[in-house]
This record gives sequence, C-alpha cells and structure tokens, in this order.
Amino acid sequence: MSMHEKTLKLVTNLDRAGIEERLGQIRAAAQSANLGDLAQMLAGSEGAPRAQLEQKVRSALKWLADKSEHKGLAAQLELVEINLPNLK
Repeated sequence: MSMHEKTLKLVTNLDRAGIEERLGQIRAAAQSANLGDLAQMLAGSEGAPRAQLEQKVRSALKWLADKSEHKGLAAQLELVEINLPNLK
C-alpha cells in the first residue's frame, strides 16, 4: 500500500444529499483520471430513484473490478453502496 493512499473513513449514515455529493466527487475524479466510461455510468445520479442509483453503483463497481490501479475509486463507490439502504 502506498503511503500516498488516503484512509477511507467508514461512514454509514449518509443521506441522499451525502450520497449524491460523493457520487459527484467520484464522477469528477473519474473524469480527472481519464475514465470517461466510469464518469458516464454515474451521470444523472442526482434525484434518481434508489433502484437506479443501486444499478449505477453496481455497474461502476463491476467495471472497476479488474482495474486495481483505481481501487480508491472502487472504495468510494463501496462506501456509497453501503449507504444506499438509507434512501427511502
């Protein structure tokens, strides 16, 4: 593990605004890393129904599964996935 990697704080109480904010940050990071496909998968998350958000996050995680160089993005998506049940 690189000393430049950040430790991910496990947060399990994100509300919709927090989830959407995290997804926006992940989308921006994906764009910065030239991962346009990933950024596109997460587009349109704002205001989306829970089922649609679940599908977007799962698809993004599946896409990242064999890209170990982007495990930080995968960890952020996993954090969002943990919080999806908080959506009503």
